[in-house]
Amino acid sequence: MSGKFEARLAELGVTLPEAPAPAANYVPYVVSGDLVFVSGQISMADGAFITGKLGADMDVAAGAAAARTCAIGLLAQLKAACGGDLDRLVRVVKLTGFVNSTAEFGDQPKVINGASDFLVEALGEAGRHSRSAVSAASLPFGVAVEIEGIFQIR
Repeated sequence: MSGKFEARLAELGVTLPEAPAPAANYVPYVVSGDLVFVSGQISMADGAFITGKLGADMDVAAGAAAARTCAIGLLAQLKAACGGDLDRLVRVVKLTGFVNSTAEFGDQPKVINGASDFLVEALGEAGRHSRSAVSAASLPFGVAVEIEGIFQIR
């Protein structure tokens, strides 16, 4: 039986994927006390990377959609960190979003809104968080967005 957060995700048509294994020598998350630090999740859909550079070959709407996929990845890792019980989540504490963008591009916050808006829609008040949204000259595998997160759990 799924809990309230997974029921809400289902209402939104979202099923969390299995939490992917790390791509290098790091762990996907660290639990320290009541905090979970989730490693950066990259933009992916249907098993493929969402690539592109904002300000060159990708617009803000496509970037925000890519950021949303990162938020889904964060929740998948959080669920794994919580032993499969996403309802242990108290709140999203902080997101740090990295946007693969040109030097002239200045709408990184609008791109990362794709993740922030999704988390609030899916989690309600527990999804409200502090945040940074910064530009990156490039990201792994040419992905458009990478986001890491800090979560408080019970």
